[in-house]
Amino acid sequence: MKKKIALLTSALLVCGILLYFLQALLVPKYMDNTKEGALIGEYYENAGNNDVIFIGDCEVYENFSPITLWESYGITSYIRGSAQQLIWQSYYLMEETFRYETPKVMVFNVLSMKYDTPKSTGAQSQRGAYNRMTLDGMRWSASKWNSIQASMTEEEKEKEAAYSYIFPILRYHDRWSQLKADDFQYWLKRPTVSDNGYLMQTGIKPLEDEYVERPLADYSFGENSWYYLEKMTQLCKEKGTQLVLIKAPSLSPVWWDQWDAQIEEYAAENDLLYINMLDHQEEIGIDWQYDTYDAGLHLNVYGAEKTAAWFGHILRFELQVPDRREDAAISQIWEKKVNTYRDRKEVMEQ
Repeated sequence: MKKKIALLTSALLVCGILLYFLQALLVPKYMDNTKEGALIGEYYENAGNNDVIFIGDCEVYENFSPITLWESYGITSYIRGSAQQLIWQSYYLMEETFRYETPKVMVFNVLSMKYDTPKSTGAQSQRGAYNRMTLDGMRWSASKWNSIQASMTEEEKEKEAAYSYIFPILRYHDRWSQLKADDFQYWLKRPTVSDNGYLMQTGIKPLEDEYVERPLADYSFGENSWYYLEKMTQLCKEKGTQLVLIKAPSLSPVWWDQWDAQIEEYAAENDLLYINMLDHQEEIGIDWQYDTYDAGLHLNVYGAEKTAAWFGHILRFELQVPDRREDAAISQIWEKKVNTYRDRKEVMEQ
C-alpha cells in the first residue's frame, strides 16, 4: 500500500512539473511589441524601500522616469502600471503593494475613472488581453483573486473563466501554432524590459493636429469608479500614506473639463492633492514636436524625464519625500539602475 501511494505521489509530482514547464512555454513572454505585459511581474524583484509608488495605466508607465526622480532628488520610486489598467485593478495592486512596503506617497492617475465596468472598455477579446497584462503578472494573493473577480464580465463568470487565471494553460493551450523563437529563448527566464516600471520610448513623432472628440451625453463618473477611488483613499489613510491624484500630460483620450471638476471637488473634500499636469505643460517644458513618440498620446523618454523632474520637485519639497542619496546601501542599488537605464537609452537611440 505504501509503495502504491509513493508511486502515485511520484506520478502526480512528475505530471505537475511537466505541466509547469508546458505552461511556462505556452504563456506569452511579452518580449517583443507588447512589453507592457511584462511590467507587473517585474515589481517583485524591486519591492521594498520605494518611497513613491505610481499606480495606473500607460499614462504612468510611459510618462514618468523613476531614474530621473533618483538622479535629481534622491527619490526612490516604482511604477506599477499596465496597459489599460482599470481602477479596480489599480486598487488591488495598491492593496497588494502594502504587503511588500509602505511608501510615503501613492500616486494614482485618474484617467481610468472614465471606465465604470469591464463591459465599458471595448471588445471582449481585447479586454481579456488587457486584463491578462495586469493580472497574470501578479503573485497569488487575496488581492489578485479579488482583482480577477472584479475584472471579469458576467459572460466570463458564466463560463467560469476564473479557472483560466488560476491555470493559464487553460487559456493558452492552443498557442502551439503561434510559438516563436522568443518563447523558447525566454521559456524560464526573461530579461527586465523596464526601468523600475518605466517603459522607455526614444522615438519622436510630432503632434500634427489637435485631438477633437465628440462631446459626451453624460460626464458623470460611475458609482463603481467612485467606490474604488474611495477605497484607495481610505486604504492610504489607514496605512499613513499620502495619496496624490494626477492627470498625466497626454493629449488623447481627451480629459474633459467636467471630469476635471469632479476630481477637483473630490480631492478638496478628502484633503488630497490633485494635479492636472495638462495645466502645467509650459512649466514642465513639454514640446509636442519633440517629447512624444506617438503624436501626443504618450511621452517619449525626453518628455518623461521632464515630467519626472517637474513632479519630483513637488514630491521632494511639498510632500517631504526624503532624499536617499546619502544612504550608501540604497545609492549602490540605484547606481546599478542608473547604469542600466543609460545603457538601454544609448542602445535605443542608435
